[in-house]
Amino acid sequence: MIHKNLLLPFLFVLISNAISAQHSLSLNIDGVASEKGNICFAIYTNESSFLKFDKVYKSGSEKAVKGNTAFHITDLPDGEYAIAIFHDANDNKNLDTNILGIPKEQVAFSNGKMKMFGPPKFEECVFTFNSNMEMKISLQ
Repeated sequence: MIHKNLLLPFLFVLISNAISAQHSLSLNIDGVASEKGNICFAIYTNESSFLKFDKVYKSGSEKAVKGNTAFHITDLPDGEYAIAIFHDANDNKNLDTNILGIPKEQVAFSNGKMKMFGPPKFEECVFTFNSNMEMKISLQ
């Protein structure tokens, strides 16, 4: 028989773990043109922060591997996210663009694609994340 004094903390731990579920996201980035520089990712949680460098939810980079570069992102809670990726081929920690703002380096997004007149919107890139997941994204 479980004592009442032990039951309450046990239930609290179970409920806390269910509410704050953390999962892993494996990203496979295809179409990496060369092993120069790094593949960089930024994860966004809402439209107002999307593609703003100072409002990134989580970011990181890996040494570029020609063909495919993989990321394993841990401790992501359930939610809606959009991901932006770029190949920082010259390793200057910036997405290089031309005078019109068009990227000179390869870019990609979760679910969305670059348009003729700019990047996709948050709602075009968003996906629901509620369990461990694998995602394939191709650089353009």
